[in-house]
Amino acid sequence: MKTAVITDSASYLDPTVANKYHIKVLPITIIFGTEQYRDGVDLTAHDFLEKLAQADQLPTTAQVTMQQMQTAFDDLSAAGYDEVICITLSSGITSFYQNLVAYSKTVTNIRVIPFDSKIASAGEADLALLAGTMAQNGETAKTILPRLLELRESIHVSLVVDSLDHLLRTGRISSPSAFVGNLLKIKPMLTFNADGQIVPLGKARTMKQALAKILDEIENSLDGFNDQVRISVADADNPRLSKQWVEAIKARFPNAAISTYQISPAITVHTGEKAMGVVWDNDWEAM
Repeated sequence: MKTAVITDSASYLDPTVANKYHIKVLPITIIFGTEQYRDGVDLTAHDFLEKLAQADQLPTTAQVTMQQMQTAFDDLSAAGYDEVICITLSSGITSFYQNLVAYSKTVTNIRVIPFDSKIASAGEADLALLAGTMAQNGETAKTILPRLLELRESIHVSLVVDSLDHLLRTGRISSPSAFVGNLLKIKPMLTFNADGQIVPLGKARTMKQALAKILDEIENSLDGFNDQVRISVADADNPRLSKQWVEAIKARFPNAAISTYQISPAITVHTGEKAMGVVWDNDWEAM
């Protein structure tokens, strides 16, 4: 039994890392007016932000199509794979997972196992990396899926955005009325709930105050983790602040494994520029 792993570009896995673990990353489509770009293929994070600054109309996204999925399935089947675990962007913010579940029943040349990450960015990436590592070691969905569920259960996230405007415009917020105060000079703090929806977590006056709250939140949750915790900092074109946050996290949690990510264009469309995110979970390398 040979097992493959697929994820989408919302995970924003570095191509070198994805290749190392034999993870196939399918691009979400970014749409600027009449122009369409494949996230991470035709459009880098830097290119996206340059186009965003010049755009008259804010961009939108289109999920990976079932035709793209079938092409990937055909390629994997031809390469000798028997099954494929598909780790998707949260079902709470896109219908892709549900569509794939329905479509998977029609695929005959390879066994398709959809797995809802209920998260995005670094959390989705960690799940894909765990699956990729285990598949490389010869394990199959039978043993990989329980470990994915265990890792997913451990994932915590705090996302800080400059404004809720993008999330409101693209309909990615659950219960928008809960975000009273958006017109004030605050930094909304968000998280994903158990259903994978984006919900309010709190408010901060500054990014510095937001980081202090996140550090306390990590501290308060550590009892529920295995021996090793991984903390990932993701930013939407905010490298200077990312460096500061990484330094603060290292000082507070010197034994944690630290990762950094850029928030992919497919997610920045919804969060807006300068967003910051912190994801912490059981370290997939130590599981």
